[in-house]
Amino acid sequence: MRSETSEINSEIQRLLKQFRLPDIRDRYDDEVKVAVENNIGHREFLYKILKVEEQGKMDRLRIRNIKNAHFDSQKTIEEFDFNFPTNINKTEVIDLLTLSFMDKKENIVFIGPPGLGKSHLSTSIGMKACEKGKSVLFVNAIDLMDELYDAISLGALKQKFIKLAKIDLLIIDDMNYLKMDKEKESIFFQLIRQRYEKSSLIITTNLPFNKWDEIFTSELAATAVLDRLLHHSHVISITGDSHRVNRHFKEA
Repeated sequence: MRSETSEINSEIQRLLKQFRLPDIRDRYDDEVKVAVENNIGHREFLYKILKVEEQGKMDRLRIRNIKNAHFDSQKTIEEFDFNFPTNINKTEVIDLLTLSFMDKKENIVFIGPPGLGKSHLSTSIGMKACEKGKSVLFVNAIDLMDELYDAISLGALKQKFIKLAKIDLLIIDDMNYLKMDKEKESIFFQLIRQRYEKSSLIITTNLPFNKWDEIFTSELAATAVLDRLLHHSHVISITGDSHRVNRHFKEA
């Protein structure tokens, strides 16, 4: 009888490996023991071990998504000091962490002076999206535009756009140091148009919208981009003194 049980257990392990169920495979013996000790029925036992596998897959997906997002650093909303900025709508920021804006294909723009946590907040939302199984890409605006511009000479711009279209949440950081020519302007407009009402975008910037013509070649071009970007958008304005500067003076 013991030999037969051992053979069955070996077959179960083989099948779990074959069907790529690593979490059930790792936890199977422990879960069987718990089921026997607590007189758990077959249906409940099946449910419990399937939940073990589901949680394991979600954990691995989260880790993979965070790695692929290329965050500068991993920041959470719990680490953000809402008492530091002079003005910020905390309620709206917390609501954005539900990711309902992604379901509605809406955008977010964090706008305000340097050093107030715009990148931190966008990363926090991106991290939450990764936890929910969404694909995220965090990229500096200049780096993104240089990469897309270089793709033209390589004949790879279309492929780049196809790849970006598959990203559930694109975060473009520091949309204020750019100075575009006509060609880069056209590329950026294509990117915004591609995601318009299809997938979500987060942008951080120091520049108020009435100065976006400093980024683009004209006020007309800036208006064309802003028209699509802001149509379905949450604009979070943050004011105050730079946290980094204040910390420097305190340490001096």
